[in-house]
Amino acid sequence: METFESRVRAEFTPKTTYLNTASNGLLPARAVAALHEAVLLRAEGRPLTPLHEDVEACRAAYARLAGVPVTRVALGTSVAAHTGVIAAALPAGAEVLTAENDFTSVLNPFHVRGDLKVRAVPLERIAESVRPGTALVAVSAAQSADGRIADLPALREAARAHGARTYVDFSQSAGWLPTDAGAYDFSAAVSYKWLLGPHGAAFLVVPEDFGGLSPILAGWVTGEEPWDSCYGPVAELAHSARRFDLAPALLGYAGLRRSLELVEEIGVEEIGAHDLALADRFRAGLAALGREPLPAPGSAIVSVPGLGFRQPELAAAGIQVSDRAGSLRAAFHLYNTAADVDRLLDVLSG
Repeated sequence: METFESRVRAEFTPKTTYLNTASNGLLPARAVAALHEAVLLRAEGRPLTPLHEDVEACRAAYARLAGVPVTRVALGTSVAAHTGVIAAALPAGAEVLTAENDFTSVLNPFHVRGDLKVRAVPLERIAESVRPGTALVAVSAAQSADGRIADLPALREAARAHGARTYVDFSQSAGWLPTDAGAYDFSAAVSYKWLLGPHGAAFLVVPEDFGGLSPILAGWVTGEEPWDSCYGPVAELAHSARRFDLAPALLGYAGLRRSLELVEEIGVEEIGAHDLALADRFRAGLAALGREPLPAPGSAIVSVPGLGFRQPELAAAGIQVSDRAGSLRAAFHLYNTAADVDRLLDVLSG
């Protein structure tokens, strides 16, 4: 019988001590094979039907992982593009509540509108800062810089109490932390981090009634019958969230389909337990070195203030981490082991 360890080792063969999933996840072997096949399909002039099937398989897989009907899932290329659609739907003067120093893609489209009231507060105060007149609360489920986890249930209740909508970016949590996208009005996630996919794919979840969004980026793929919508204005938009799709990067979805299959096979709960055990091992080792990470309980991302300058040294030693605002950021995922954690600690102790 396959175990967690045997399944993971069959898929991943990193050549470094890779602790940087918060930037990019590693591709499993099955995704690499699918990408090779997709490239050959294009190179040899074969029909692209399998690639379009991969796109819809990815939509369905993400819907399962996010806990929503597939009719609520739109496909795009970036969180920023999805945020822009939401920002465009807000009336002039609307207040958007955000977390201080959240990832730019979650925030910037609201700022560049120029006629919205964007208010930033510390992440720990975001739920209590919702007030009458707040139109939208936008926040990452897990902070990119330091891994802090938002209190999403408290945020949801505060938003409901004041009639505000919610927008959650699951990019740094989907794949290791259970995702309940149906509890929020809008949500988004890229697929090249914890979901282990190639670049070029992102998901948007909208309400069944579309939440007042307008498909301002609509092209031919947004038609109820896409292949009948290639010329002239789209006569009939898709009746589902597909009306918010962007033309898919077909090769990327070929690989992503297999990556999502692996995540589902192993299970987010088991992956999360593995990731958190490694993060806690790192935190314990840091304490033994007299170092204290930024507080982010229950997170697979650990950031250590004052150690970011050691990132080049670690890279030279074959250890991949990130320098974020002067902090050393390590991110632990299913392909990592206790030996990876101990090697990082060993180099840091030198």
